[in-house]
Amino acid sequence: MIKESMRRCLLLGLFGLFLIACDPLPHAEKNLKPFSLSVPTSTVHSGSVLILATTTSTQDSGLLDVLLPIFQEETGYLVKTVAVGTGQALRMGMEGNADVLLVHAPDSELDFMREGYGKDRAFVMHNDFVLLGPENDPAGIQYAQDAAGAFQAIAHAGAVFLSRGDGSGTYARELQLWKQAGIDPRNQPWYLESGQGMGATLMIAEQKLAYTLCDRGTYLAYRGNLSLKILFENDPTLLNVYHVITVNPQRWPMVNYTGALAFLNYLTRPSTQAIIGSFGVEQFGEPLFIPDAGKNEAEFGLP
Repeated sequence: MIKESMRRCLLLGLFGLFLIACDPLPHAEKNLKPFSLSVPTSTVHSGSVLILATTTSTQDSGLLDVLLPIFQEETGYLVKTVAVGTGQALRMGMEGNADVLLVHAPDSELDFMREGYGKDRAFVMHNDFVLLGPENDPAGIQYAQDAAGAFQAIAHAGAVFLSRGDGSGTYARELQLWKQAGIDPRNQPWYLESGQGMGATLMIAEQKLAYTLCDRGTYLAYRGNLSLKILFENDPTLLNVYHVITVNPQRWPMVNYTGALAFLNYLTRPSTQAIIGSFGVEQFGEPLFIPDAGKNEAEFGLP
């Protein structure tokens, strides 16, 4: 038992070091103090600690800085956040190294649930992906008829495209779009991978004046530090939905299921949904996320 606990803490510590090393501009345009990612061995999965594995987009946009303090004050739980790609967050859940997930890769999430790793799953919110690039738009993607056409234009022009390449939900969507475009960009000289989170990827794309796929929330949070512009948007294939998932205690008895369920209920209750819907309006003039708890997912074309 002690060995397992130490292994989990080591994993979380490594994730923390990864985030510190990879994100040159964390919490862009925010003054709130980021949450600590270290999890003492004595408190892993204890009743007072909740381990949240989530995407870099919820962290980099600043949404968690608003939502988590309220939850912690109301419930007494100390939330330890590990912000990684959705693929890594789901892996943490599969290995019992997280209590609750907030992720955005529906196909992978459904596999996670079917295989018995998750117990509860609820629709929380959505925004959309946007294609960013230099203002002069050398590939002319702003004239594309659809997202697949925009990706085809980038490939045909041989314009630099920066991918996250990190197994995240954003990377999974990017690969789907390349497939729809009928193009395999791997090993092409114009196709680069950062292997990092969304915020760090944006800053590298800025340095290289590259095209990249980004969720709208993170782009708006970093916009003041970028010359890159939104050049293609509002395509149905760019919908970006988020779900909260509790890790199944029948598979991992050590997880804090009570806390995870409390967090799921917190995210989906009307007052929290109202906070999500207003987040970003004052600073950016538009919400970074649209609240969706209780909505029919079929209306969004989701399975």
